[in-house]
Amino acid sequence: MASIIPTTITPTTSATPPGGTTTTTSSSDPQDTAMIASNFTTFLQLLTTQLKNQNPMDPLDTNQFTEQLVQFAQVEQQMKSNTQLQTLISLQQSAQATTALNYVGASVVLDGSKGQLTNSSATWNLNASKPATATITIQDSTGQTTYSGTATLNAGVQPFAWNGIGNGGKQWPDGNYTVTVTALDASSQSVPVSIETQGIVDSVDLTQNPPLLSIAGQTYTMDKIKRIVRSN
Repeated sequence: MASIIPTTITPTTSATPPGGTTTTTSSSDPQDTAMIASNFTTFLQLLTTQLKNQNPMDPLDTNQFTEQLVQFAQVEQQMKSNTQLQTLISLQQSAQATTALNYVGASVVLDGSKGQLTNSSATWNLNASKPATATITIQDSTGQTTYSGTATLNAGVQPFAWNGIGNGGKQWPDGNYTVTVTALDASSQSVPVSIETQGIVDSVDLTQNPPLLSIAGQTYTMDKIKRIVRSN
């Protein structure tokens, strides 16, 4: 009887990275899926033909077929897992986009020294670890100092409001401003002060992952938001 030489069909591709470790990858691309299905059909046809034409006195080794069947099964499972994972990622991205859209028009508080002067009003929250005397400096987007003064800080969070009037009495225009704080306690020891800024979410960029919120000309991810402030 004629005997057909077993053909090995490899459904996966292996790459050896610089570290020397061999990794096996597969894709759930439709073309790859069709190729795997075609290869598997061809393999079964070859297997059936070989079994029909094997030499009874010298039967074929079934271990090789078993190993290849296991390989095909593993690839199929991995492709299904990849497809399910992509579905979960897509659902998560959709949920993030929906959540981000809900922030549009909301007033939010974030960590950061940059704030927006709107209608001659800007507010930062200063959080001092203990009572201190602070020097507060405000600069515009070009780095020019618009205001500098001192204030007494209590331990904890307290608001610092600026009406846009500089030291010389000039009314500065609405826009983005940056505040810096240097604080000293009664013993002239430095006191750390964290700064929070508050602004309105103007828009959301859903083309980015995760979505980016636009606040006072700056972009932030949703994890930067500490709390939402309800308008009075």
